[in-house]
Order: sequence, then C-alpha cells, then structure tokens
Amino acid sequence: MSNSAPSSRLPRWMTSFGPQIIAALIVGLILGLVAKYTGSTADAPNALGEALQIIGSSYVALLRTAVIPLIFFAVVASIANLAQVTNAARLAWQTLLWFGITALISVTIGMGLGAFMQPGANTGQSAPAEYDGKTGDWLGFLTGLIPANFLGLGASTKMTEGVATTSISFNVLQILVIAIAVGIAALKVGKQAEPFLAFSASMLSIIQKVLWWIIRIAPLGTVGLIGNAVASYGWDTIGALGKFTAAIYIGLALVLFALYPVLVRSHGLSIKQYFSGVWPAVQLGFVSRSSIGTLPLTQRVTERNLGVPSAYASFAVPLGATTKMDGCAAIYPAIAATFVAQFFGIDLGLTDYLLIALVSVLGSAATAGTTGAVVMLTLTLSTLGLPLAGVGLLLAVDPIVDMGRTAVNVAGQALVPTIVAKREGILNMELYNAPRSGDPFADDSVAATASQSEANSVTS
Repeated sequence: MSNSAPSSRLPRWMTSFGPQIIAALIVGLILGLVAKYTGSTADAPNALGEALQIIGSSYVALLRTAVIPLIFFAVVASIANLAQVTNAARLAWQTLLWFGITALISVTIGMGLGAFMQPGANTGQSAPAEYDGKTGDWLGFLTGLIPANFLGLGASTKMTEGVATTSISFNVLQILVIAIAVGIAALKVGKQAEPFLAFSASMLSIIQKVLWWIIRIAPLGTVGLIGNAVASYGWDTIGALGKFTAAIYIGLALVLFALYPVLVRSHGLSIKQYFSGVWPAVQLGFVSRSSIGTLPLTQRVTERNLGVPSAYASFAVPLGATTKMDGCAAIYPAIAATFVAQFFGIDLGLTDYLLIALVSVLGSAATAGTTGAVVMLTLTLSTLGLPLAGVGLLLAVDPIVDMGRTAVNVAGQALVPTIVAKREGILNMELYNAPRSGDPFADDSVAATASQSEANSVTS
C-alpha cells in the first residue's frame, strides 16, 4: 500500500511554483490574444475580456487589502526588536545608514538604465483620459508625510450621471510614519506596552500567512493580468514589457554582481565567501518571491555562514525584510516610473528623477517584504503624478520580475548586517571564512547530538 503512494503523485514540475507561473503566462497570453481578435477592447470587453479583467483586478485587490495592516505591524515589530540589542542606538543608526547608501546607489543605477534603454518608448500610447498632467513636487511629498488622521485614510467622491461614488484610499507613507511613531512610543512606555507588542507580533504572523495564501494563487492572477494586458494593448505592450523585463534584470544583475562585491571587498571580506554564504537564501528568495517568507533562512545564513552575532542579526535581518529592498524599492520603481512615463509619452525632468531617488530611499519601509513592488510603484507614480494605469500594466509581468527582485532583496538584507558587524568589530571572521557545507542547518544535528551526549554524561 505504501509503495503505490508515490506513483499517484503529480510530477514535481506540475506542483512547483515557478513552472506554474510560466504556464500561467503562456495561458494568459493565448487567452488575451483570443479575446483581442474576437473583438475585445479595454473600453468594450467581450465575455472573455471581461473575465480576464475581473480575475486580474480581483487578485490585485486581494494584495492591496493585506498591504496596509502588513506595513503597520511589520514596522512596529521591527522597531520593537531594538530593545533586545546591545548598543542598539549605534548599530541601528549604522544599519539604517547603509540601507540608505545601498538604496541610493541602486536607484541611481535603475534611473540610468531607464534613461539609456528607453524600455517604454515608441509604443504609440497616449496618457489615460483621467490623467491631468500634474507632476510631483517636493512640497507635496513632504506635506504628504503628515498623517491626515490616525489611519492614514483618505476619501474622494465623484459624480457620474447624478450618482455619487465615494472611494476610500490609504496613504502608505502616512501609515509608515504612524507605525514608526507607535513603535517608538511602545519602546518608551516599556512594560505596559508588552501586551501590545506581543499582539503586533501575533498579528504580523497571521497577516504573513494570509499573504502567503494570496501568493500561492498568483498563477491564477497572472492569467488574468497578462491576458487583460494583451487584450487591451496588443503586441506593442508585450514587446514593451519584454524590454522592460530585460532592463529590470540587467539592473538587478549590476546590483548583485557589481555593487555588492565592491562593498564586500572594500570592507576587506572575501567575495567568494559572501556569495557561498548567502546563496541558499538567495535561491529560496528567487523561488518563493517573498523576503518575509525567506526571513528564517536569511537570518540563519547571516548568523551561521557570514558570522554576524545573533543578538544583532535578530534585529537587523527582520528590519531588512521590511525596509531593505534594493530590488523592489530601488531598481524596480526607478525603471518602472521611467517606463510608465515613456509608455504614455510624458517627459520627466531633473526634479522628477530626484523625487524618485528620495521616495526610494525614504519609502522603502513601505515595501513590507511581500507586495513591496506594488506599493513602491504606486507610491512612486503618485508622488510624480504619473498615470496609475501603469500599475496594472506592469503587474502583468510582475511574477517573472519579482523572482529576481526578491533574490537581490535577500542578498542585500544579509549584506548590510555583515558590513556593519565588520565595521563595528563584532563579525566572527572564523565563521565567515569557514568552508561551506551547502546546508546552513547542517551543524544543528551535530550540536544537538553533542548537547545530548553532554547531558547524558552529567545524568550518569
């Protein structure tokens, strides 16, 4: 009976997430072409086109529903970890400083690639009718940081044929400011805030689980998103999105294989040891597409392979999982904003590029580890005043792009604690330079066996 069970299982390639996404892209492409050539348009979709729109928009709605509570509780939980770190203020400052430095360099690389490769140019598309030509400005960005209310909530009402429709929206940066203030206040209050911090940690775990369920149905959402994009825009969109995807991966490769090695080497560390140490987490990040989902392994390789003290890594790595996003919050929004502007024939000036850099450095905490690119793209386009229709367009290829983004995010989340630990003289160089077994948990069984043997000798 037990021997027959394995033969009834589906092949691994049919149940693996990566092949499912690729299959969903192919199915979505075919369905989109069928819808387009049977008369479906963006304004007047046929039955198939409408079904694709509903599937795609529903998946995006699910993601956005979970983003707001995730941002709040993830930031509060990360700040709470400061209480467990020795010399917390200095280490926290150094960590945030290097988060900012690497983000600034990464976003500069992204903007340069976007301007050079022109991924969204020559598509023949015009700006959506609702786009009124506004551009971002510094004053608008700064005043937008001030919470309008304790929920960061906004509402707008439109009149259509005598019917009033009210829509509710959340300002992500305002929620980030509120979460930081609440987290710091909880630390200052002390013991009385412990139940709240425990509740925040519990809520974060629950929200992460719900988000993981949403991520698992990404293949279905991909079918709707890519199908709707093809049905609405045709081959011009597919060609442009292909060039956009190539630009993203070139930028990610420059950060992972050029910027990070330079930083590692400039601190007197071995590049080979860094990559061999962090690679298990990078691989898992690429497959899972979730920095938070990869967090346990990222923290493990940071401590065990790269030699960062556990007390510091337990603060820096979780904080990095919600704020250190060179892929999602630097390379991606820089190239994506450039793409959207070029796609709709809108010129960007020097001020716009400076705003992109500022939003990427200061707003990366809004990325929240799983749906970060969606948040950062919306935040960047809103700050610049660019058409938000670009969000839905780029989500069509988001699963493929997100694999590379998350891999770079995870590599950076392990890199910065390693650099700071080296600069502060607390990095365990023996662990950093030790031979790799390929399994970051390989020594656990040895340690457990040794501990049990010691316990047995004591009891005997």
